[in-house]
Amino acid sequence: MDRGRDAFVTSAWRMIVAMLALALLALAPARGQSTHIQPKLIAESAVPAPGGRATLALTMTPEKTWHGYWANGGDAGFGLSVEWNAPEGVTVAPFRYPVPDALILFGMMNHVYEHPYVLLADVRIDKSVAPGTDLTLSGVANWLACTDKVCVPEKAVISVALKAGDGAIPAASRARFDGWRALLPQPLDRNGTWERRGNMVRVAVPLPASTALDAPHLFVETQNLVDYAAPQSFSRNGDQIIVETRTKGEAAGPIAALLKLGGGRGLSVRLEPGDVPAAGKTIAGRENGIDLSLFWTALGGAILGGLILNLMPCVFPILSLKALSLARSGGNARSAKVEALAYTAGAVVTALLLGGALLALRAAGEQVGWAFQLQHPASVLVLLVLALAITLNLLGIYELPSLGGGQALATKEGAAGGFWTGALAAFVATPCSGPLLGAALGATLVLPAWAALPIFGGLGLGLALPFLAIGFLPALRNRLPKPGPWMATFRKWMALPMALTTLALAWLFVRQADDWGWSSLGTFIVLWALMLACLGHWQKGPDRGRAGYLLLVLPLLLTAAFAYELASERPNTVAGAVRSNDFSPEALTKARATGKPVFVYFTADWCLSCKANEAGAINREAVQKAFDKAGVVTLVGDWTNGDPVITRTLAEHGRNSVPLYLWYAPGTARPEILPQILTPGLLADKAKL
Repeated sequence: MDRGRDAFVTSAWRMIVAMLALALLALAPARGQSTHIQPKLIAESAVPAPGGRATLALTMTPEKTWHGYWANGGDAGFGLSVEWNAPEGVTVAPFRYPVPDALILFGMMNHVYEHPYVLLADVRIDKSVAPGTDLTLSGVANWLACTDKVCVPEKAVISVALKAGDGAIPAASRARFDGWRALLPQPLDRNGTWERRGNMVRVAVPLPASTALDAPHLFVETQNLVDYAAPQSFSRNGDQIIVETRTKGEAAGPIAALLKLGGGRGLSVRLEPGDVPAAGKTIAGRENGIDLSLFWTALGGAILGGLILNLMPCVFPILSLKALSLARSGGNARSAKVEALAYTAGAVVTALLLGGALLALRAAGEQVGWAFQLQHPASVLVLLVLALAITLNLLGIYELPSLGGGQALATKEGAAGGFWTGALAAFVATPCSGPLLGAALGATLVLPAWAALPIFGGLGLGLALPFLAIGFLPALRNRLPKPGPWMATFRKWMALPMALTTLALAWLFVRQADDWGWSSLGTFIVLWALMLACLGHWQKGPDRGRAGYLLLVLPLLLTAAFAYELASERPNTVAGAVRSNDFSPEALTKARATGKPVFVYFTADWCLSCKANEAGAINREAVQKAFDKAGVVTLVGDWTNGDPVITRTLAEHGRNSVPLYLWYAPGTARPEILPQILTPGLLADKAKL
């Protein structure tokens, strides 16, 4: 895991948000305007005494659905800052924040206040200030206000009338300020310790065993240390609370943090580098619960997305196989139900296996996303083998019992064929699942594994729903055409989309295995031509007995060796030299600095929806002319072979798959996420704004 690059990406993102927000504030008109969070500066005493201190309160009242940020806003936000215009002899200390809440939006952790909150600051009055001096204090406050859909940098002039006096505090004012002070985190009297171990950060907070904790959470104020959105595990070892979470960044030295205890209470703690004891008895933390609304929304989106996938071109060739098997059942109710259930089981199991592998790799620190298996030439080779074998089988060049005859074993072969057809459909559908399931699959980034797996299973269930309905609803099944001679012709026609899929996979394989190039593809073709020739000879010749299977061993062994070579010598890049418009955090920062619109799109060679959008919208002449006229800077993130930086960028925007389209308008703090189905008119209109 490259913590340096993780830290750079996170820092660059925060810097972009902060710099753009400040730029917007600097360019904003000076006239008064309403804000989504209303600030008000109040003094505990309007007559602070020279040589003494007074307390100021800045009340922040968000509108409904809006929220403000803690000192460290998390993955994207930032806290409040004030440019004070203080009279001579008046010094204002930094604001102290109440205990925040953790809010996850689109895979990013936010440290926020979704309700009215109050910041407190101490004011020191120099003893040289004469009594009766006007000490009116003013300043320009800047902060970020957000909803779950948009963020707006805001500013306002804040002021409070003060006059040097005797420091008297009215009883009502003292009671109100005491209530606000009670909401501040209490400082621990002892320092804790922290250590970095592998890809984890471990923290020990000294806390007596008698102190109750209710859904604790550790807010780390020091930046570039932890992955804010990662789960946190809490345990107790004697009088110490042990916290373990994923690292992100290269921060060193003392660390400032806040331990939320529950019920609005919290403890501020300073953590020094040092040894951390072993974990003890587990404490139920925030990670043990889930956002049920997020879970059910994501599950419903996964099922619906899987259902719609049946219309996508990357799944259609597999549907042709299922259409043949359903027609072959001849309307038999039991056969149709068995095959439909087998197909569903294959699709669901495969989706669960892929999802489980994805979660395991991410837990191990790998930066991978959905369809990760298509980012390696060896995986593409396996798909290419399957597609070619199915194409030749549909053309009648050779026969497989599960696709051809076998009347006596129809029931068993139907179930087995249905299962493997469903498995293949789910496996091949992954390049097309991103465009339809971006938000649902993005939720798996922030849910625990036991809650994320059902979402992957929902994808497989949605993919199988049409066939499940046909198998169990006689009215639908009776509408299928009856078996007859037409099936032979139909079967050969269905070889066409599978052949096109084979060609697309061959093109992708050559692109990914660029270092081997056409020699690799030639080797693959020779190996499988040899195997299919042996299979045809075995089916028609005298070697049809068990000994004839030996004819297939040599090509299979050679193919396995070839796939192993690909896996062990994977090229580093797809196309060699880096193009001038390749996406990187540095390139994005440079492009944004030009003051021109920036269009960033993330794509992959195996993503058919990506290629359709590129051909049908992005690369259209009218769009390119509009981009040239407006000076739009276009950056391309190629995720074909996987890229940790792109994977993290996708996660920052609530996605773990492509396509993703971002539009950065000049002067805006955050990009606009464009629809996953683009039109030329949409892009041309964006360029004209």
